[in-house]
Amino acid sequence: MQEQVAMIVGAGTSGLAIAACLSQQSIPYMILEREDCIASLWKKYAYDRLHLHLAKELCELPYMSFPASYPKYVPKNMFTQYLDDYVSHFKISPMYQRNVESAEYNEVSKRWFVKARNASSGEVEIYCAKFLVVATGETTNPYIPEVEGLNTFTGEVLHSTQFKSGKDFKNKNVLVVGSGNSGMEIALDLANHGAKTSIIVRSLIHILSREMMDFARILMKYLKPSLLESLVVMLSKLVYGDLTKYGIRRPTEGPFYMKRMYGKYPLLDVGTCKKIKSGEIQVKSVE
Repeated sequence: MQEQVAMIVGAGTSGLAIAACLSQQSIPYMILEREDCIASLWKKYAYDRLHLHLAKELCELPYMSFPASYPKYVPKNMFTQYLDDYVSHFKISPMYQRNVESAEYNEVSKRWFVKARNASSGEVEIYCAKFLVVATGETTNPYIPEVEGLNTFTGEVLHSTQFKSGKDFKNKNVLVVGSGNSGMEIALDLANHGAKTSIIVRSLIHILSREMMDFARILMKYLKPSLLESLVVMLSKLVYGDLTKYGIRRPTEGPFYMKRMYGKYPLLDVGTCKKIKSGEIQVKSVE
C-alpha cells in the first residue's frame, strides 16, 4: 500500500491545477490517471478545430499564464502544448493507467483508502491519503443512448469523441445528434468541408457569441444577475433574430440561470447559425 498526504484522481486540467497548487505549498501528493496521458479529453478525444470558447485569461491554470503570443481564443494544439509545459514546469508526474474503482474514508485512521486497477498488470492497487481530490470532470464517459433502428443502420456511427474533422465526409449525408457546443461545432465543421449536414435540436437553447460572453463578464461586476441576463438575451435576439422558423427555440429562463441551476451551458456560436440560416445545415426537431 502506498501512502501520501494528498491523492488526486484525474490528470485533466483541474487535476493538474490542484497539483501545481499543492506543489506551491510544499504538500506531497500523488495523481492517479486512468488514461496514458494528461488531459486525455483534449489530446485524444477532441476534434481538430476545437478552440477554447472563453478568452485565454479566463482559462489559464494557476501560477502560469499563457504565452503572450497565443491568440485570444486558444486552439487545441496550443492548449495541449501549454498543458505539457505546465506539467514540465511543476514537475507533475501522474501514475497512468490507474482506473479508480473505489474510495472509502476510515473514521478511525482519518485516511482515505483508494483502490485502483492497474491497466497494465490487471492488479488492484491500494493507496492511502489524508486528503482526496476527485478531478474526473463532468464529461468523463462517452454516452450513446439506445436509438431504435441504430443496430441495423448500415452507415457509419461515431460518438463526438471519435470525430476529428469533416474532411472525410465531403458530399456525404451526416446527421449530428445533439445541439450542445460540441454538436453545433461539429455540424459547422462538416458543412465547411462539404458534407450534407443535418442536426437534431431537441432542447431549448440560448445562443450567444463570444463577444456577448466577454460583454457579460465585464457587466456582471455592475449589474444584478436578472438584469444582466435580460440584457444578454436581448442582445442575442438582436444579433440572431427569431430562430423558431429554423427549428431553434429559446428557453424562458436566462442562460446563466440555466447553467447555475441545471448545468446547461449556452451555445457559443462560432458560425453555425449563419450556416443554418443559409440552409447549409438543416435543423431537425424532435418533440
